[in-house]
Formats: sequence, C-alpha cells, structure tokens
Amino acid sequence: MDFLKLIRYKNLLMVLLTLVLAKYALIHSFLVNSYLSDFHFSILTLSVLSITAGGYIINDIYDIEADKINKPNKLFIDKTISKKNAWTSYFLLTFFGLTLGVFLSISELLPLYSLYFIFTIIGLFFYSKNFKKQILIGNIVVSFFVGLTFFLLISFELHNNFETPYNDKTNSVYMIFPFGAVMGYSFFSFLTTLVREIIKDIEDINGDLKLKYNTLPIVIGRKRASKIAFFFGGVLLVFLLFILQIIKSNILILGYGIIFILAPLLYFLYKLRFSKSKQNYAQLSNILKIIMLFGILSMLLFAIH
Repeated sequence: MDFLKLIRYKNLLMVLLTLVLAKYALIHSFLVNSYLSDFHFSILTLSVLSITAGGYIINDIYDIEADKINKPNKLFIDKTISKKNAWTSYFLLTFFGLTLGVFLSISELLPLYSLYFIFTIIGLFFYSKNFKKQILIGNIVVSFFVGLTFFLLISFELHNNFETPYNDKTNSVYMIFPFGAVMGYSFFSFLTTLVREIIKDIEDINGDLKLKYNTLPIVIGRKRASKIAFFFGGVLLVFLLFILQIIKSNILILGYGIIFILAPLLYFLYKLRFSKSKQNYAQLSNILKIIMLFGILSMLLFAIH
C-alpha cells in the first residue's frame, strides 16, 4: 500500500480517466474513424502511466529532506521503502514506459514521436533534481507536462487523419476542429496545475526555506506569490468565460461549466485573497483538484449530447 501511495495511485487514476475520456468521449464525438486503435491506445496509456509513476518516485527521492519537514506523514522513502528500492522502481517503471512509447511510435510508423517520451523522462528527472527549486521554472515545467498528455494523444489520433469526416452534429460546438477542443483542455490543465503548484510552494515554504530552495514564495514572499497565483487564476477565469461564450448555445455544457467549474473557481479566488495559514493553502489545493476533476468529467458531455 505504501508503494501505491508513493506512485500517487489516485493521481494515476486521474491520468487514466483523462486519457480515456479524451479519446472515447471528446475525440470520438468529432471523428468517425480513430487513427489510434484500442490496442495501441492501451499501450500509450500504459506508457504514460508508467513514466508518470516513475516521475513521482524520482521527485520523492530528491525531496526526502524537504518532505521530512513539509509532509512527514506522507514520507515513504527511507521510512517504509528503501532508497535503493525506490531507485530500482524508478528505473524499471521509466524503462517500461519508454519501451512502450518507442514501440508504439515505431509500430505506427512515427519513429520521431519517440522523442515525446524521451523528452518527458528527461524533463521530469531534471524537474525533480533542479527545476523545482527555482522560481517559477519548476511550476511551469510540471504544468507543461500535464498539458502535454493531451497533445500527445491528439498527435497520434490526428496523424494522417486531418481529413476524417466529422460526425453529423447540428450544434456548432461539435464543429470545432478536434485539435482545438483537445488543446483547450490541455490549456485548462496547464493553468490549473500551474496555480496549484504555486499554492503548494506557498504551503511548503517552511521546509523549502530550510533547504535553501528558490521557489516563488521564498524569493518574493508568501503574499506576493499568492497574488501571482491569483493572477493566473484570473487568466483561467477569463479563458473559461471565453469558452463558455463559444458554447453558449449548448445549454447542457454551459450549465455544467457554470455550476461545476466556474463557480468553484470563483470561490477559490475569493478564498485565496484571505488565506494565510498552511491549512488554508492545503484547502485551496484540494479545491483546485475538484475543479480539475469536474473539468475532466465535462468531456463526457460531448459523448452523451
């Protein structure tokens, strides 16, 4: 059970849900034929999950000292799992994920797509080792890789498939080019992750300060970092209002977006202005998790409408 917590099995289930809904709910609502078969999609999913799990492990390996201060109750390496076993698990999961990714790319006659997986593995390693200690760089890097999941899927799905006919949908929202729709979710994921990463840095400021990290709240202070998080939250709000404006003719999706995404985001921004304690920021992080979940689940509406 400790190993499952180490690889953040709940987060991995979220990634799995994201990929499944993106393919079978969102993309399939636009395209009659899918370029990526169910078998190859399973390989892609296993690859992404394995590389992501490895990323969580390497992050915890380099974060042992910080976690002793910031979250001692969630520390597993050097406590219930040895560092040696953690390194072994990291290499096995990463190698397995890379092998699947390269196999998929070659089998689909897209060998250059292997670079997606190689780039992600290298990026996650240096994020854990160096980038996360630097002002905003680590926040942007991890947010980029979250958004990259969508881009990776749509790249495989739309390769040599740009002229695939759309399903016969009368509502204009279904006439949006699938690439644009998927990238909209990618941008949503990027922004919500970026805000949450800044919030987590504010929450973990005590441990990071003792280890001489240069995270945003350490360099400019907790209050200013909170204002930066508020700014990006505001960008997310404007983005959502823009999307809702586009789909305003679809009452179901519009209502869902207002109730389950927009309203919680407004509540988050309100709470952010008055948050001061570690507990306050932990609650804000959980609110963002809920917003992300409802955002992902909204893809179901494209399939059922």
